[in-house]
Amino acid sequence: MGRVTDLASFTPLLGPEGQTLLTALRDYDPARELAVASRLRRDHPAELVTAALGQARLRQRAVAKFGAEDAYRMYFTPNGVEQSTRASVGAYRAGRMKALGVGSVADLCSGIGGDAIALARAGISVLAVDRDPLTAEVARANAAALGLADLIEVRCADVTEIDTSPYDAVFVDPARRGGRGRIFDPEAYSPPLSWAVEAARKAPRAALKVAPGIPHEAVPEDAEAEWISDGGDVKEAVLWFGTEPGARRATLLPSGAGLTGRGLPDPAVRPVGRYLYEPDGAVIRAHLVAEVAEELDGGLIDETIAYVTADALTPTPYAAAYEITDELPFNLKKLKALLREREVGTLTVKKRGSAVEPEEIRRKVKPKGPNSATVLLTRVAGAPTMLIGRPAGGGR
Repeated sequence: MGRVTDLASFTPLLGPEGQTLLTALRDYDPARELAVASRLRRDHPAELVTAALGQARLRQRAVAKFGAEDAYRMYFTPNGVEQSTRASVGAYRAGRMKALGVGSVADLCSGIGGDAIALARAGISVLAVDRDPLTAEVARANAAALGLADLIEVRCADVTEIDTSPYDAVFVDPARRGGRGRIFDPEAYSPPLSWAVEAARKAPRAALKVAPGIPHEAVPEDAEAEWISDGGDVKEAVLWFGTEPGARRATLLPSGAGLTGRGLPDPAVRPVGRYLYEPDGAVIRAHLVAEVAEELDGGLIDETIAYVTADALTPTPYAAAYEITDELPFNLKKLKALLREREVGTLTVKKRGSAVEPEEIRRKVKPKGPNSATVLLTRVAGAPTMLIGRPAGGGR
C-alpha cells in the first residue's frame, strides 16, 4: 500500500475528511488492510484512503517511542518514526536543558518535531528547522495537534543558513541514516559532526545527538559526553557544550541514575566470585566499568570483558547482578547434562565475548523441567567459559 511521501498527499489528512479517516483507523488490523481499504474507498477518495492507511501504520509503530496518547494525535513520515528520539529520552534531555537555565533553543535538523515537543513541554521556546518541506509541515502539524504551536516555530530551511545567536542554546540531531542504512562515520552525518560542533561552540549551551557507538577519540576535548540508556537499552550519546568539558557520564532511564567518570585505571582481573555483575550498556559505552567495579569492590573476569565479579551482593543501579553456582569450560554436553540434572526448563542465555548464539544453545540443550537458570557465555582469563547462575537481588 502507498504512504505519505509529499505535501500533496499529506495536507488533505489535516482536513475534516482526513481526520474522520484517521479516527476510524486508530485500532485497525494491518493484516486486514486490503479489505479495510476497499471498504473505505466506497465513501472516500482513493488517494486520501491510501494516505490515511499509511499514517495509521506509522502511528501504530510510533506508540513504542511516543506512547499511545501522543502517537495517535501526531503525524509521521517513515524516516520520522525511525529516527525520532524516544519521548522519555527527549524529556530527560529537555529537563536538563531547563535546569541549565535555557529558555530558548534552535533545534537544527528537527525532523518531525519529537525533540521540539519535549523542549516545549519543559517550557522552552523552540525554533525547529528542517530542510525537507514535508517533514517541516509534519512538525508544524504535530506542534498544533499537541497544543504547543505557541512555543514551537517551524522553519523549512537549510540549517547551515540559520542565525542561532538569538537563542540560549543549540540542539543538533544530524541524520545518521543514508540510502544504505546506518551511517557510522560522524563526518558522513548530514550535516557532518564537524559542522555541528562549530555551531555548538557559537552558542552559550549546546547539545549534539550522536550515535552511541561514537569513538571516544572523536569526542571534542571541550565537550561533555553523556551516554543514555532507557530500560537497559542504550539509546544515544549526547555531546554537551557549556557544561563540564571533558566529563564522561552515563545516565540510566527511567530511574535517572547518573554515573560520572573519575579517570580510574582499568580494574584488575580476578577469579570469578559468588556474584557476577553485568553493567548497563550506557556504563560500558561511557567507559565507566572501573567506577562500577570500585563501588562493588570487584574486579574483571577477563581484561577484555565488561563483566564485574565480586564476593558480596551490593545494591547498584548500574549493573544487573547474578549469583553464580557453576563455572565450567565451554562444553555443550556438560551443560546439557547439568541442566537435565537440575530440571531446568526455562533457560536464559546471555553472551559477552563469545561467538556462540544464544538460540543455538537453547536448540541444542533442549531445556526441560520446572526450574530456571541463566547461562552466561563468556571468557574467563582468556578461556571460553560457561557461568551458570540466577538473577540476584541488589542489582538494577
